Amino acid sequence: MTQVVFDSSALLVYFNGEAGADLVLTLVSDAIISSVNATEVQSRQVRKGEPPPAAWANIVTATQAIVPFDAVQAEIAGSLIRQTAPYGLSLGDRACLALAMTTGCAVYTADRAWAQLQIGVPIHLVR
Repeated sequence: MTQVVFDSSALLVYFNGEAGADLVLTLVSDAIISSVNATEVQSRQVRKGEPPPAAWANIVTATQAIVPFDAVQAEIAGSLIRQTAPYGLSLGDRACLALAMTTGCAVYTADRAWAQLQIGVPIHLVR
């Protein structure tokens, strides 16, 4: 299968056993995630009470790679602000999209607002 990019919301759906978790599970072996989004997932899981080492181990296990957020992605994420602001996308969301744009991978998210975006990468909803 081709590599895919997970948004934070996709991993959280999986970790929380929500609707869409089965689809996310089928993609785990091919998924990469931005280090920015991994930070978001780690923060959410630790806030819920998960021990930090266990939370991080789960992220590492549920993805093929955690990709460092670099200068090219930073420029792209910053440049997406006008296109994404009407839909309420955060910096983390734009970091995810920047990773997809630099790798040419499809993105998987639980955020329905993303379906409205036309930015040159396939966006799939997990639920």
